[in-house]
Amino acid sequence: MGHRSPWRDPDADTVLSIFDFRWQAHREVWKQRGSGAILTGMTHGIFQVPTPHNETVRGFAPGSPERASLTTALNAMAQETVEVPLIIGGEEVRTGNTGNIVMPHDHGHVLGTYHKAGPDEVRRAIDASAEAQHDWMNLPWQDRAAVFLRASEMLTTTWREKINAATMLGQSKTAHQAEIDASCELIDFLRFNCHFMQRLYQEQPQSSPGLWNRIDHRPLDGFVFAITPFNFTAIAGNLPTAPAMLGNTAIWKPASTSLLSNYYVMKMLEAAGLPPGVINFLPGSGATVGNPVIDDPRLGGVHFTGSTGVFNSIWKRIGDNMSRYGQYPRIVGETGGKDFVVVHASAEPQEVAVALVRGAFEYQGQKCSAASRAYIPTSLWPKIRDSMGAMLDEIQMGDVRDFKNFVGAVIDGSSFRKLQDVIERGRSQPGTEIIFGGTCDDETGYFVEPTVMQVTDPDHDGLKSEYFGPVLTVFVYEDERYEEALELCESGSPYALTGAVFATDRHAINLAAETLRFAAGNFYINDKPTGAVVGQQPFGGSRASGTNDKAGSILNLLRWVSPRTIKETFVPPTDYRYPFLG
Repeated sequence: MGHRSPWRDPDADTVLSIFDFRWQAHREVWKQRGSGAILTGMTHGIFQVPTPHNETVRGFAPGSPERASLTTALNAMAQETVEVPLIIGGEEVRTGNTGNIVMPHDHGHVLGTYHKAGPDEVRRAIDASAEAQHDWMNLPWQDRAAVFLRASEMLTTTWREKINAATMLGQSKTAHQAEIDASCELIDFLRFNCHFMQRLYQEQPQSSPGLWNRIDHRPLDGFVFAITPFNFTAIAGNLPTAPAMLGNTAIWKPASTSLLSNYYVMKMLEAAGLPPGVINFLPGSGATVGNPVIDDPRLGGVHFTGSTGVFNSIWKRIGDNMSRYGQYPRIVGETGGKDFVVVHASAEPQEVAVALVRGAFEYQGQKCSAASRAYIPTSLWPKIRDSMGAMLDEIQMGDVRDFKNFVGAVIDGSSFRKLQDVIERGRSQPGTEIIFGGTCDDETGYFVEPTVMQVTDPDHDGLKSEYFGPVLTVFVYEDERYEEALELCESGSPYALTGAVFATDRHAINLAAETLRFAAGNFYINDKPTGAVVGQQPFGGSRASGTNDKAGSILNLLRWVSPRTIKETFVPPTDYRYPFLG
């Protein structure tokens, strides 16, 4: 074992070996972690995270155990009244300025109350983020990864019903829509992002003889502001955790209409071992929370999903503040969409009809990727229309706790009134016909019936503007004008998020892919434009749809590091002269 030099313990009359002395020193450092000390370098190895795989979607068939367990969770949660606090530096904070959490499909049913952040709480959250950053970014990467891998396993098992039920009740998602979002997609984000983090850290430069080049993938020099939407619990969980994995700290401002599920995601992360202050949970109004956060000189980045208008205002405010920042903030945003389906005369009508019904009306059309406009040839329109009509006659709308319902309610009264106005204008506009649906009823819940409008004007607002609800606008074109229909689609909207082409003619598919190359960041051939899977179809678009940084891929994680190049020369030169001087 070799010689061990003796060391004397100053607090005891004993002689310690070097090994014993070092272990005692390490133990003392661990005791001090709460006061800012952190232990690194205890273990050595080239670690590999578990190989990620996409989580299996459960079916909830009648009589299945998952249906029974979810029903039990729904019944229990519906009888509770939850108080949702702020979480700042690991502490629950209650301001007394509260709002209600209600079921969109039964808006008289209060699920809970939530506390809103004010200026003092915003300052505390910023300070907590700054205070936590040093210890968090210096924690070995595998220990950071372990927190999120543990969270993914908890969501796979013990937390699944709770977060699914909260998503169903608070955001009016059916069991299937909650399962593919709040469970499967969020599990996938956590698993795959840990894998992408490992790949990113393995990205290293070449080294010439006599030196060693390395890349230190540092976190950003400042905190990340994560602003999350109501429509996907998975996105709400991903926006603060993706930067956090890489050593950043975050302030998370959740949407006020998805607070129940988002709060449980935050509590799950804490239970998985997320240290205090790494993610600070800050419900409140957009201006009250957002403006002082964006104005803070320590802002390192913004991770956003929401409307194009709000994102534009954030970008402008950052631009106005550039002289105040200590660094250029990273700005990552996924915004609106006016997502298309272009149909060629060679397509199969039934396949198109199913894609439109699912793509336009699942989750009440409240997906960034939802099919919102369709260009259909005259020869196929009667069959597609009749098939859609037959399906829409069968589709039921109502309380998502009734598993027979295919659609629930839109998110709140503001959304309801906007969609109601769109439909009413459609009834009175020349060249516009409500083919299916059109009924709106907010007596019990915010219900908007799946609606199909046919228009004759290719410049109709229904083919340009994002409505974010169950309204599909159809433009019927002459079969021989397919190329013109593609051009209308390409230039018809400022957005470029998702889109699809349906055809069996390969030349028609190729023409669509080329013409619409910049019209969609996610392009589908013979499939609906929704349902991107983490690790399979990285998600994001450009133009008015965002920065196209592709959530669900390594490309997104690249935005949350600030690399440092390190060059180490083993034997430095000792003579300034070069050979050419001879």
